[in-house]
Amino acid sequence: MTRRWPTIGVALAVLWLFVRGVSPEPATVAGEFLLGLLVGLPIAYATRGFYTTDVRLRRAVGAVPWVLRYLAVFLVELIIANVEVAYRVLAPSMPIDPDVVAIPLRVETDAAIATIANSITLTPGTLTMDHEPATNTLYVHAIAASDRRAVVGPIRRLEDYALRIFDEPADPGDRPPGRSGPTGVGPPDDTADDHSAGNDGADPERGDSAGNDAHPERNASVGEDANPEHDASAGDDDSEGHRDGTGGHADGE
Repeated sequence: MTRRWPTIGVALAVLWLFVRGVSPEPATVAGEFLLGLLVGLPIAYATRGFYTTDVRLRRAVGAVPWVLRYLAVFLVELIIANVEVAYRVLAPSMPIDPDVVAIPLRVETDAAIATIANSITLTPGTLTMDHEPATNTLYVHAIAASDRRAVVGPIRRLEDYALRIFDEPADPGDRPPGRSGPTGVGPPDDTADDHSAGNDGADPERGDSAGNDAHPERNASVGEDANPEHDASAGDDDSEGHRDGTGGHADGE
């Protein structure tokens, strides 16, 4: 364990170098870094109450490879999303199919959820609309949601790395929780959930059984048993009454 505010101060000093845009000369970099420490350390100490006081340095160093992988996946998805959105905007037919996708998360900490939500919003074509704490579900608006697996897949990859970065209890191989979203949004759009919904829902089978077993029997019983007998009995009674009436009229004559 180590105190966290000095680590934050050093990180602010490194950020200072990028903000200043210093030339890659050792003397200039060293001077700007010291200036960044003079600015960053007091700020980190003054704001130490806004974050945890201690940090596990070994775990933080071990998370660096996962951070690099997260950034690599995010940059690739950022480029792909820019190209796809540009194509959809410039295409004469405007092939867009906007919808809201409910994505149950495996990450639980606020930092991990905020990181994934901001990554989604920064990617063109998708926008994080809301997070429901009760079910730990993100609601994402996508400009092209006809293929929901294409929307959820990149988010799941980012979440796999976030599980390692933020030392979450879940593992990347764990199945996301299957929770339903509010009315009008649709089911959680995970690839596993879509697959299970297609296999377990069995709408076609229910439709076949309903169409082949229930309705024909009802129609047959109604059409072949009830109505003909009712019509026949009604017809016989009417005809008999008509004959009786006719006979009575003849007798009367």
